Amino acid sequence: MPASPCTGVCSIAPDSGLCRGCARTMAEITAWYRAGAEEKRAILARCEKHLATGHVAP
Repeated sequence: MPASPCTGVCSIAPDSGLCRGCARTMAEITAWYRAGAEEKRAILARCEKHLATGHVAP
């Protein structure tokens, strides 16, 4: 099971709606604990994309 990407920096950027620490949306953060492994991997892939495209500062 993939580990949570939470970094402990829990602050949602108003311009992107993404957490400044992990690059997840609020919906992804709340869904994490009930999500299966496949959905968690999909969330992690979206986080990587957000970070790579500069939608949220790492």
